[in-house]
Amino acid sequence: MEFFATVIRFFQAGGEFMYPILIVGVFGLAITIERVLYLRRAQTENREVWSKLMPLVNQGRHDEAEKVASTSSTAIGRVLGYGIARSRGATGRDEVELAMEESLMEVTPQLERRTHYLATFANVATLFGLLGTVIGLIQGFTAVSGVNPAQKQDQLSQAVAVAMNCTAFGLMTAIPLLLVHAWLVTKTDELVDSLEIASVKFLNSLGFKK
Repeated sequence: MEFFATVIRFFQAGGEFMYPILIVGVFGLAITIERVLYLRRAQTENREVWSKLMPLVNQGRHDEAEKVASTSSTAIGRVLGYGIARSRGATGRDEVELAMEESLMEVTPQLERRTHYLATFANVATLFGLLGTVIGLIQGFTAVSGVNPAQKQDQLSQAVAVAMNCTAFGLMTAIPLLLVHAWLVTKTDELVDSLEIASVKFLNSLGFKK
């Protein structure tokens, strides 16, 4: 309880710019949770579809494989579905590969969706913190301009301390957002790489020569 009381006092001491920083942090947290759940679900579902599709493709049961891919909303289902459909009338590997690359370009933005907002929110939180500090310092210096010199130093020190709380809170919000952004970008890249590897394995299973 004492910790939460300290946090509340710290928040109240930072001034009005603490609220927009808090809002930015809440939006960043919401996006983080949504993206983490989405990427984990996508990874799990991709593995399940892959384990169903490839045995069918290896056995030459392309009709059944295409049916599985068409009923799947996963990224790998869409990519391999394009490849299976294009392989029917294809005379070479390049035709199927181009179709799958086109599909991969369509699904990649879905995997990367909203992740870039986290970096933007981190910058905004930092700027809000600096702006709150600058405005707090201006108000502090203005307030002590007509104060008794004996009291000026104490009031000025108090004003500076209050203003710096805003910068601290902005950095406390921005740093986790940047770390989460970097982690999500890495996870997304790994997922895209796995789709590319799956595409190559699928093409190799069709027996086309390079």
